[in-house]
Amino acid sequence: MNGIQPPTIEYGQLMPLLLVFGAAIVGVLIEAFAPRYLRKAIHVPLTMLTLLGAFGLVIVQVLRDGVPTAAVAMGAIAVDGPSLFIWGVILVLSVVSVLLINDDDNFVASAAAVPGSPDEEEAIARGGAHTEVYPLALFAIGGMMLFAASNDLLIMFVGLEVMSLPLYLLCGLARRRRLLSQESSVKYFLLGAFSSAFFLYGMAMIYGYAGTVDLGGINDALGRVGGQDTLLYLGTALLGVGLFFKIGAAPFQAWKPDVYQGAPTPITALMASGTLVAAFGAVLRVFWVALGNLDWDWRPVMWGIAILTMIVGAILAITQTDIKRMLAYSSIAHAGFLLTGVIATGEATQNANSLSALLFYLLAYGITTVGAFAVVTMVRDAGGEAGHLSRWAGLGKRSPALAGIFAFFLLAFAGIPLTSGFFGKYAVFAAAVAGGALPLVVVGVVSSAIAAFFYVRVIVLMFFSEPAADGPTIAVPSAGTAAVVALAAAATVVLGVYPQPVFDLADAAASSLFVR
Repeated sequence: MNGIQPPTIEYGQLMPLLLVFGAAIVGVLIEAFAPRYLRKAIHVPLTMLTLLGAFGLVIVQVLRDGVPTAAVAMGAIAVDGPSLFIWGVILVLSVVSVLLINDDDNFVASAAAVPGSPDEEEAIARGGAHTEVYPLALFAIGGMMLFAASNDLLIMFVGLEVMSLPLYLLCGLARRRRLLSQESSVKYFLLGAFSSAFFLYGMAMIYGYAGTVDLGGINDALGRVGGQDTLLYLGTALLGVGLFFKIGAAPFQAWKPDVYQGAPTPITALMASGTLVAAFGAVLRVFWVALGNLDWDWRPVMWGIAILTMIVGAILAITQTDIKRMLAYSSIAHAGFLLTGVIATGEATQNANSLSALLFYLLAYGITTVGAFAVVTMVRDAGGEAGHLSRWAGLGKRSPALAGIFAFFLLAFAGIPLTSGFFGKYAVFAAAVAGGALPLVVVGVVSSAIAAFFYVRVIVLMFFSEPAADGPTIAVPSAGTAAVVALAAAATVVLGVYPQPVFDLADAAASSLFVR
């Protein structure tokens, strides 16, 4: 009589992921047992060492084994070139985001206290702080890594929830503008839960069609069963809704400006960079690996979504008067640019070129985004951060260096040459042209021109307007914030002047996408 076969888990290949989750669990234990005055002193080095250690493990794995192409943990997680590249990007973005999170001035002293109440004032007076932001951030980062590497729709859903649930909480912990922060948290939770339901229902329908939730098995079923099935099309549409919500693609983008504005800015930076990278990793898994043989059916719909996303992001950004809302709509437009690369499928060589371009774009955009939000944390008003654009007038005369760095980040978003954004857009648009999506590229170029207007408008406001007498102050940055701004600016310059080494890494990673 044969016994039950134990599962096979390749712990070595999963070690970066397991290390992050293990540290998150240790962080929960620290919150439970360590004295309050010691918690931050333990959390900060634990979190930083964990993220740096996980990044080191990714590098060691590549140097030791080369670029793998395999599914591990009983086929549930794909550890291949794109997964390792995305893991590395997420970990780098997480390290710089945690440097911002380390500044207590961004987080509420007592989340349970009613905004403006004596309880809240008392918590501020005694120097209260929410140190649980560190294990919550680690859980979110681990969820991002799992979400992007899932080779199974059920595991992908688990990764989606592990990534999202901590972010729902973190969005409500802003130190100032408490009601706006709580509103953003509730809105993100309600709409996020709604989109997760779409994803789960779509997964059930795909299972009804294919008899499996394994991505490779779904692709095999397309060739075996055929593509003419209502369950398949409904399941694909519902899965798409859940994924497009996470990247903020139109018409599922309404949550993004409100949540970005209300959340603590370090958490906004983590969401705008790491979550976007993870979500596009999942989009590629679903539409290229599981539904690759259905591309003639989903590509026309994605064309429409990409065009709408670029136009909505670029045009609505012009109307914004809050700096974080403007950057949110900028993020929506960039999601549309990235979708042009997802659409550019074809032969194996074309797929590799498109994937390489997407990987480079995600890294370049993510680093610049964290740097831009780091600058936002330093421009202060009486009520906290100076969010309204009118308050940024004359910033170039008050603080030329800071305004110059922020202007450089905006130019990178616009895709100006000698910045990382130029090569990112060029690579994605070139791949789209090679994939036969020239009209989509035309829309992308026009949207980029529109987007350049509102970027330049902020630059003109900073350097060619007189500062108000009661204008904002520039906070003395902590060592972590200064390091984030410097690293982001340096990376934006290097990737704009000498991008070839990163392109080579992206090419090597893209050549080993696990399809089965």
